[in-house]
Amino acid sequence: MSRRPLRIGLSARIYHPEPGATGLQSKSLHYLEQSVAHWVMSREVMVFMIPSVSGDGIVHRSRIRLSDYPQYLDGLVLQGGADISPQSYGEEPLRPEWAGDRLRDAYEMELLHEFMEAGKPVLGICRGAQLINVAFGGTLYQDIPTQFDQPVVHQHADYDKHAHAIEWDADSSLARLYGERRSGGVVSIHHQAIKALGKGLRVEARSAEDGLIEAVRLDGKAYVTGLQWHPEFHPPGAEHLLDCTPILDEFLNAARGRRW
Repeated sequence: MSRRPLRIGLSARIYHPEPGATGLQSKSLHYLEQSVAHWVMSREVMVFMIPSVSGDGIVHRSRIRLSDYPQYLDGLVLQGGADISPQSYGEEPLRPEWAGDRLRDAYEMELLHEFMEAGKPVLGICRGAQLINVAFGGTLYQDIPTQFDQPVVHQHADYDKHAHAIEWDADSSLARLYGERRSGGVVSIHHQAIKALGKGLRVEARSAEDGLIEAVRLDGKAYVTGLQWHPEFHPPGAEHLLDCTPILDEFLNAARGRRW
């Protein structure tokens, strides 16, 4: 009999109803960008999107809680999307467009907590890395171009075609995965970034040119890793981009209960 495939949960992006809207735009929508699901599924893994358990639904027939999901899933991926709300780390948004999504913050922080309590690994991508940092008491730059001195471009109109270099130290986990290699190109789509590091986290990688934090990892037994870049947008064989399958394999090995 073949071994059952891993079951990985994926947090949902959330579309909130628009005031005065009708039809579908008057409803809460949970969705994902298929590339992140396909990236995880590339290793013969089943992916399940986890909906939030609160919302504007009229009929509530279920008593399922977010804490129930880690019993049936082997790991969690926190995907990208809307800004983290500055209110989630004790600040007010400096501009209305940086207000973020506080409801999603609370939902994903609860997911992170429940999977950690169950001893299941967590991988955060872009917003997910920022969410992990905030969940451990860290803060963010609300806007890199206006709050960070002499940054390189981290968000561009080219979207998933924009990349920049990152680098990591010899004592990092990335060095263990990539051997003698100490740098690589990554697809970057973010205007927020980690400012003050959360408690218990260590920096795994930084932007090569401006030093902004690009990856974090939780010290200790629990596997919690955050990548500021988008590995799902790295095509196989792209020589100018970091091959992120070693990171995915490490996460999935943790989900199988193996030491990383």
